Amino acid sequence: MPVTPAAGDRIDGRYLLHEPIGTGGMGVVWRAWDERLQRWVAVKCARLDDDRATRRLMDEARNAGRLHHPNIVAVFDYIDEGSTCWIVMEYVPSRSLAQLMADRGPLAPEEAGSIGCQIADALVKSHRAGVVHGDVTPENILVTDEGVARLTDFGISRALWNDVTQSATGSVRGKPRYLAPEVAKGQPVGQKADVFSLGASLFTAVEGQSPYGEAEHLMTYLARAVEGRIEPTSRAGQLTGPLGELLEVEPRNRPDAAQALKLLRHATPPPADVQDRIDRGTVALTSPTLRLGQALRRTRDAVTVPTRRPRALAITAAAVVTTGALAAGLVFLAPWDSKGADGKDTARTDAKASASARAGTIGDERTADPCGLIDAASLSRFGETVLDPDYGELDRCDVIVLNNSGDDNADAQINLDSDRDEFDRIESTRLVPGTDLTVVRIKRDGVFCERAVLTPDGKQIRVIGQQFDAKTSPDPCQMADAATDHVVSVLAHGPVPRHASAPAAKSLANLNACSLLDAAELKRLPGVQVDNEDRGFGSWNCDWSSDGDGDREVEIQFSRDNSLDGDDGTLVNVAGTKSYYTANEDEKDSCTVRTPHRTYTDSVGESTTEILQLTVYAPEPTRQLCDSAAEFATVVVHNIAKKLAER
Repeated sequence: MPVTPAAGDRIDGRYLLHEPIGTGGMGVVWRAWDERLQRWVAVKCARLDDDRATRRLMDEARNAGRLHHPNIVAVFDYIDEGSTCWIVMEYVPSRSLAQLMADRGPLAPEEAGSIGCQIADALVKSHRAGVVHGDVTPENILVTDEGVARLTDFGISRALWNDVTQSATGSVRGKPRYLAPEVAKGQPVGQKADVFSLGASLFTAVEGQSPYGEAEHLMTYLARAVEGRIEPTSRAGQLTGPLGELLEVEPRNRPDAAQALKLLRHATPPPADVQDRIDRGTVALTSPTLRLGQALRRTRDAVTVPTRRPRALAITAAAVVTTGALAAGLVFLAPWDSKGADGKDTARTDAKASASARAGTIGDERTADPCGLIDAASLSRFGETVLDPDYGELDRCDVIVLNNSGDDNADAQINLDSDRDEFDRIESTRLVPGTDLTVVRIKRDGVFCERAVLTPDGKQIRVIGQQFDAKTSPDPCQMADAATDHVVSVLAHGPVPRHASAPAAKSLANLNACSLLDAAELKRLPGVQVDNEDRGFGSWNCDWSSDGDGDREVEIQFSRDNSLDGDDGTLVNVAGTKSYYTANEDEKDSCTVRTPHRTYTDSVGESTTEILQLTVYAPEPTRQLCDSAAEFATVVVHNIAKKLAER
């Protein structure tokens, strides 16, 4: 790599530089073509003169890589070339807020407020993840032509700072025009400092000058920051009140990011067209940053996949967690600091296992993130794409393809499996060169097309393409192949990425489904044997069957849906909870009861319901079968409450 990067240079053998798109004290940002994943990216060149600075930049890249939000520019990769480091980020066609102000002058309060709401939402996400930006300025706020705002350089700017401004109290880092008073006094940059800097950026956007006024020398701004001398507003309109609170001199009196978001939303709710674009993900270019809007709420019938009865599973309890580099779209994610299915603390075991994590492996099932294997941008040639991270089984992730009207048109789905299927409709198999991965192509089955990636730890990843409209939907096999290619590109460089954090305390994801029914309780369905147990991926589903032909069976599965209502079957009361049952849904002589467990907001801001799904299979009259299913579900609901209370 030459000392001075130039167009045509190739970074890390895959990122082809095209042209600079930004410069500054932190380095040069280039637009580049990712030859491996066939997409545009932005790469920032940073020159570091010592190992400590390199390590600091690496740490900040890890932090940035953990944040998945529609208003945060995603970090994909970190490359160390000795004296030069590169940060590979999502490419967002846009102008910075600073450029907008330079081109157009001060913004209207409504426009600035809309931008502020979006950036405050990004700060809520980052602060909850324990990440402080440290350099919220108009230069680091990107705004698309559609009005969608994205916060960039998340924590990276602080790591790249190689110069400081001297004050009477010592050295401070940052841009004095937007610096919080406590930081100007030499205190550490904290979450409340980010809120002040957001307020200062919005003040500048509407007033045309810093909240510290105009000055010829940066030291003047710094002195005013130390004094806490804030200028009054004259053009802020409905933003006057929120800006006054965001620019509160004393951090303890200043709102946090969540409170700032409420203040800004109340004053200037985003215009409907901007909110619609954010919600539908029309301008988010990578899978972790896509949001599903209300128009995309999904029904079970729209995403039915070929159903399989549980089979004997041979699960190995290998606790493997990645701490590998940010490569090929992988992000740095810490293992959950939580208890495993057996109730034992797995954090220390996972940390040791991470040192030997093998490329291509699924590893520890409870921390494996299927959404780390699928990328909406890689499927964008089939139409507008959005990520759906919380639908169906807990080991599943989807990308939805929309038609021209914005309706669901097709689906690409990732499922993680503890063991491998015995395929009977194989079209072809191939060993991926340079890896221990095998790709199995299955013959198309109507609107479905399936692929399987066999991993070196004896497990598999199912990739399913599905059409919702045979006339307008893209070919499901082409979608499955494109999604499979992305899976392989990720696994060629490391194990399956990890979830960013542990599940919520009351989530079903914390439980072992096989612990929710014992031998005495299973006697409700004569013939079912407690030792005839099949445990599914992550212990999130479990079934018990009878001996011999196994025509009598009880199955527990943890799942997710947008909601449960009358469209989901016949109403039934389960332990005081409004539930629904459906007869013969999976196959003849079966009845499934679905009971809502908890409702939460998922990672893309949508309301999602966790569901206990219990199915009974037996050659019995439907009414008797569904009564048995409701009785089993009642017992399981009580056992769930008991198990969660014991945690």
